[in-house]
Amino acid sequence: SAEYIGNLASNRASKKLSPKKPPTGKFPVIFDERVSSSLISHLISAINGSSISRGASWLLNDLNKKILPVELTLTEEPLRKSIYSSTSFDGEGLPKKNRNFIEDGYLKSWILDLYSSRKLKMAPTSNASFSVSSPSMPTVTNMKLTEGKKSQDELIKDIQKGLLVTSLIGSTINPLTGDYSRGASGFWIENGEICYPVNECTIAGNLREMFRNIITSNDSKKTKSFMIPSILVESLTVGGM
Repeated sequence: SAEYIGNLASNRASKKLSPKKPPTGKFPVIFDERVSSSLISHLISAINGSSISRGASWLLNDLNKKILPVELTLTEEPLRKSIYSSTSFDGEGLPKKNRNFIEDGYLKSWILDLYSSRKLKMAPTSNASFSVSSPSMPTVTNMKLTEGKKSQDELIKDIQKGLLVTSLIGSTINPLTGDYSRGASGFWIENGEICYPVNECTIAGNLREMFRNIITSNDSKKTKSFMIPSILVESLTVGGM
């Protein structure tokens, strides 16, 4: 309802009044459910057949290798009901089905259209997409990452000092090395509690190291195309004061 949306927006805005800069150092960082899909999008880009065929991916040599914790699976669910991006076939007319690109932590498949599959001499994964102004490109529809057992609040309680990221600004991602740097804002955590809002800080790390030990919460939204819960990265460099 309009009342619910208005209250939610005003509560979020009021909690961010009088922000501070966080301390500088290496800390655990939680990506809130509202921004966690952007982190997973970097992983999806790295396993895109177009990037792989050009040799422009930090996961170029990692097919069938472990890149996530063993309890996590990344699945495309193109036939999910009541989602605007759901479809039974891709842009080249190939039938769609549920597919685990990453299963139990292991990278099982690239994201392929017919062109990239031929370049790589592999079977296509029915992931072609066309636009009016460009040729076919591998893309995904609905994605789902395995949820964890803890809520976001429970993840926060386990942190002595860290950062909860609720918005991201800009990005510097090296597609060859996986080096990651983004502007961020959110809330500083101490002794398992949110202490104060933070702004004008930078978070940085390497995507390969970041994904190796991530922990997911149980708060993914079932109405979204990307069902990605909050994600805890055990150690990132936070640049603040």
